[in-house]
Amino acid sequence: MKIGFATTDGINVDEHFGRAGKFVIYDLTPERYNYLETIKFADGLDISIIETRGMGQEHEDRVQSKINMLAGCKIVYFTEIGGPAAAMLVKKGIMPVKVKESVTIGESLNRLLETVKASPPPWLKKALNQ
Repeated sequence: MKIGFATTDGINVDEHFGRAGKFVIYDLTPERYNYLETIKFADGLDISIIETRGMGQEHEDRVQSKINMLAGCKIVYFTEIGGPAAAMLVKKGIMPVKVKESVTIGESLNRLLETVKASPPPWLKKALNQ
């Protein structure tokens, strides 16, 4: 199962979904996780999303394009997200996960792996089996 993380440095979950210039992607199995790739939208902040905020359909199209690039993921972690973007993720079959404060990607993966090994909720069990 692919998991995406909005990050500025490839180490921490420390960015807003829309502003994120890159996402690191890991594969998670019930036994372990492995780094797969980095999906890069921009150097630094994703200005294409920021500049179109409040511009209706153009902004939604840019956000949808980002979501389409993350479509293989079952879960995406970030620090913040707008309501419409979160709904678009869910519609695409991606579970949005907001962290309360910056946390390392490794820490997030370890917690998720513990949950998978112990007693995953039904949605997570289903995602693992797809």
